[in-house]
Amino acid sequence: MRRRTGLMAGTAAVTVLTGALGACAPSKKAAESGSGSGAELRIATTTDVVNFNPLIGSSRTDYWLTNLMYPHLLTIGNDGGKRPSLATKWGYTNPTTGFYEIRGDMKWSDGTPLTASDVAYTLNAVKKDKPSGTLYGQLANFSSAKAVSPTRVELKLSKPDATVVPEVGFWGNVVPEHVFGKAGSVAKFANNANWVSAGPFKLTKVAKGQSYTLERVTPYPFAPGGRPTVSRVVYKVYPDVNTEILALKNGDVDAIANALPPAQVQPLKKAAGITVEEVPGLGYAHLAYNMDKKPLDNVKVRQALSHAVDYDAIRKVVLQGQAVSTGSSPIMPVLKQFHDPSLQEYTFDPAMARKLLQDAGYTADGSGRFPLSFRMIYSLQDPVTAQWATLVRDDAAKAGITIKPQGLERNTYLAKTDAGDYDIYAGNFAIMDDPATNMTLTYLPKGIINYSHVDASDLSALVTKAQATTDVNEQKKLVQAAAKLVHDQVYDNVMYTQNLYVAHRSNWTGFVVKPSELLSIVDPQSLANVKSSS
Repeated sequence: MRRRTGLMAGTAAVTVLTGALGACAPSKKAAESGSGSGAELRIATTTDVVNFNPLIGSSRTDYWLTNLMYPHLLTIGNDGGKRPSLATKWGYTNPTTGFYEIRGDMKWSDGTPLTASDVAYTLNAVKKDKPSGTLYGQLANFSSAKAVSPTRVELKLSKPDATVVPEVGFWGNVVPEHVFGKAGSVAKFANNANWVSAGPFKLTKVAKGQSYTLERVTPYPFAPGGRPTVSRVVYKVYPDVNTEILALKNGDVDAIANALPPAQVQPLKKAAGITVEEVPGLGYAHLAYNMDKKPLDNVKVRQALSHAVDYDAIRKVVLQGQAVSTGSSPIMPVLKQFHDPSLQEYTFDPAMARKLLQDAGYTADGSGRFPLSFRMIYSLQDPVTAQWATLVRDDAAKAGITIKPQGLERNTYLAKTDAGDYDIYAGNFAIMDDPATNMTLTYLPKGIINYSHVDASDLSALVTKAQATTDVNEQKKLVQAAAKLVHDQVYDNVMYTQNLYVAHRSNWTGFVVKPSELLSIVDPQSLANVKSSS
């Protein structure tokens, strides 16, 4: 679910990547947590935490909170390129051996040093216990990890895979071996009390449905002098984004973590005391047709559905012009080295949709409706999708197709998605930064985000080869061939890619913007450096 403009994972796989970190030197004090001095930062969210264990987290709020405690080896730039975080160097010593060199100055909040043993433990435990989070999906070709020194971990792969080191580094949280190791299976560990953090903050209080309070942790080497600039971060739970915006205007919160509805962007830019930040988009919105459900296994039916959506109207009306077409391709234009401009967006053509259904053997009744009805699920906490879901329904009706949108509370939506309990999945991916990795997760039979449930041997062969090769030109050819198959067979209906916008009170400064809603302005290094003028 990720990628970098211009450069590719294959390049990272054969080149040792290095990066200097510009953070100030950490405090020499022993690791400790406490409120101390400094302002309290209040952040609005629309969802409760489902899992406090970052290895099985699923909701956005899970990710936002656990990221503040459990570091990632790598972070990401606005172009999708990987950047140093806990790891300072990474790469491969041969096609089946990867490595990370990590910082030697980080500690858990109980004073225990964070070492390469924690990294190796995390990866080995996830491989063994198979938790449902994103990290496990990156480990198909990972065999084992070993700490060869306190600051170096080496990874053994079962076969060459150019994507493992950069993608595991970015998507995987590192957890403390001395805490998680006592719990047995990391897939079953609730981690719901007595938290230990190596981030800028530590969770100390939970009021489900209301708020989550995190206290400052020192030392944290990515903050000035090793000390986060705010003493406390409080995530406050609101029922919807409109309530969040009202709370921001009233000064009840200082920032909103989730993206703003497009229609609210311009009004908030003009509102006194509020600053709107643009977040680079590395994701896409899509409709996934569940091929396990007949007649969606018929390509002509999927093609008919693809011609029954007015994509341009959705981008203009719902997205307020803040989104662009991908050419109905899973490879976005921002990924210039991989994007194929010859792929054209599916046209909105109800007559074509009708003809395709007739070719598939269906006959319309006297009112022009076909005997087809599809249940489309979407999250009620996703206001943009909630708006265009009704347009998808109405446009399909013009082609004689019945679509029944079913808006669900987000956690129910996620559960139904995992269970395959839908005909059509309407949603979006936050970061699709690496084409080979993305396609592995999205279009291989056991891919953890294969919401179309596609199982096509020709597509699988292309994706598997693209994943393994470290030759840039060869990977490009394979990725583009796979994207064409996805496009032509409608294995995925990618509708647009969108830059996002988030808002905060203007008296707060120092936010660091990162791509996607998952990072936004609530990335750990961002929140460790913000300041309030009042």
